[in-house]
Amino acid sequence: MSRTSTASSSLPDGFPGVPHRPEEVDRALKGLGVRPSRRLGQSFLVDPFVADAEAALLEAAPGTPVVEIGGGLGILTEALVRRGVDPLTVVEPAPALAGFLRARFGDRIRVEEADALTVDLDPSARIVGNLPYSVGTPILQRVFRSGCVRFVGMLQREVVDRLAAAPRSKSYGRLTIEAALYGTIEPYRLVPSAAFHPAPEVESRLFVFARRAGPLPVRSVERLESAVSTVFSARRKQLGNLLGRLLPGGVDPDEVAREAGWEPGWRRQRPEELAPDAFFRLADVLERRLGGRGDRPPRPR
Repeated sequence: MSRTSTASSSLPDGFPGVPHRPEEVDRALKGLGVRPSRRLGQSFLVDPFVADAEAALLEAAPGTPVVEIGGGLGILTEALVRRGVDPLTVVEPAPALAGFLRARFGDRIRVEEADALTVDLDPSARIVGNLPYSVGTPILQRVFRSGCVRFVGMLQREVVDRLAAAPRSKSYGRLTIEAALYGTIEPYRLVPSAAFHPAPEVESRLFVFARRAGPLPVRSVERLESAVSTVFSARRKQLGNLLGRLLPGGVDPDEVAREAGWEPGWRRQRPEELAPDAFFRLADVLERRLGGRGDRPPRPR
C-alpha cells in the first residue's frame, strides 16, 4: 500500500533544512526520530555537487514526468527542483522522511509513501535515484522492466562495473547481459564514501541507463534468463560441457550453436567470452525449438 500527497506537513520552528553536512544529517534524523540502518546500507548523500551532477544527467525536458526513488532528506530532490523538473514524484517508504519532504518542498513535488520494490513505475517517466545497497539491484531490475527510457542512478562501484562490463572481464556476467537486453549502461563519475553520511565502506558510481529503441531482441525474456542463469552458475566450465544442460535428450548442441551463430570454437569457450548478442540468439533458438514443448530447464537455486 502507498500513500500519495502534495500537501505540506509542518515542522517545528528552527528545524534544519535540507542537510549538506554530516552534522546537519544527524540533527535532522534525530529530530525526525530516524536511525539509519547499516544492515540495509542506508546512507544519506551530503555532497550537493554530486546531486546536481545527477540531476543534470537526467536531461528531462520541461513537462517530462520524473520519479525520484528514495527521497531521503531531499538533497537530490532539491537539485531536481532547482533545475525546474516538473512534475516530480518522490518515492520514499519511511513515513517520517516522507513528511519531511512534504514540509520542505510543499506543492512543488508529489510524495508517494511507498516501497520502490512494489510501487507502480510510470513507463513515460524518467527515473532517478541513489539506490540503497541492500536492494539496489532488484530495484534496478524493476526499472529495466518498467519500460522507462532513461534512468540516472547511483550504486556501489562494484555493481556498476558489472552492469557495464565487457566480455572476457571478471565483472561480466548475468547482470551485464540483463542490462544489455533492455538498453545501454554508461558509467560516470566515482563518488567517494565521504560524500555520504554515515560513510559506507565502498565507493559509489553514477551511471545512466538508456533504453534500446524498438522491441527487445529476444522472443522470451524468461527463456533468456533461464539459459544465462544455467550457464553462469558454472562460469568456469567450458560451453561444451554446459550447453547440453539447456537441451532435452535428442537435441544436438552443435546444431543449436550453429543456429545461434556461435563461432566454430565455441566448445572451448567459457560463458564470459560470449557477447550478450550471442546469448540473445541462443535464447531465440531455444524458444523456437522448445517453446511449445514446455522444456524449460529449471533455474539453479
